[in-house]
Amino acid sequence: MARNRDAIAKTCRSLGISPATMGYSNKKSTRNPGGDTRKKVSEYGLQLREKQKVRFVYGIMEKQFRLLYERARKLKGNTAENILLLCEERLDNVIYRLGFGSTRRHARQIVNHGHVLVNGKRVNIPSYSVKLNDVISIKDKSKDIPFFKELRTEGVKTVVPKWLSMNQEELSGVVTTLPSREDIDLELQENMIVEFYSR
Repeated sequence: MARNRDAIAKTCRSLGISPATMGYSNKKSTRNPGGDTRKKVSEYGLQLREKQKVRFVYGIMEKQFRLLYERARKLKGNTAENILLLCEERLDNVIYRLGFGSTRRHARQIVNHGHVLVNGKRVNIPSYSVKLNDVISIKDKSKDIPFFKELRTEGVKTVVPKWLSMNQEELSGVVTTLPSREDIDLELQENMIVEFYSR
């Protein structure tokens, strides 16, 4: 399975996003401090950067992201917003949003290792799209892992979005409504992604 091994702080700096967006509060990069002094960026460069932002934040490889764009194009509504909503509905992102993973990378690992149930069935595919009223939970056997034990006693350290409800004691969550653009805290011009692929 392909994995993104890019340095978090360095990539955040080059894309102009805060490491906090990735779930890291203490990441800093002092490498090449004058590297962002170049002012003029071409239209293609801007479009590419917006696409790379979304790919990097959600941890999606290029081929998979292209397929996601094609899927978003076939859905009703704004294609650009559909791309973001499909990213938001990924199982690894939902685990992160519920606070069951400290970062999206950590959440992806939790899913890959088979710790997650969707409606009582084990799902180990990070790109699985959750649906309305889906119940996402941590497997009973996995709750004895120190990380999950700590979550049950001390609580999650993230704000759970309004489209999800979370039960701390049971380490479970429910998709109460599907996400909207307002629920996504990523600052970007998503229309440029559509422009990039429409060239």
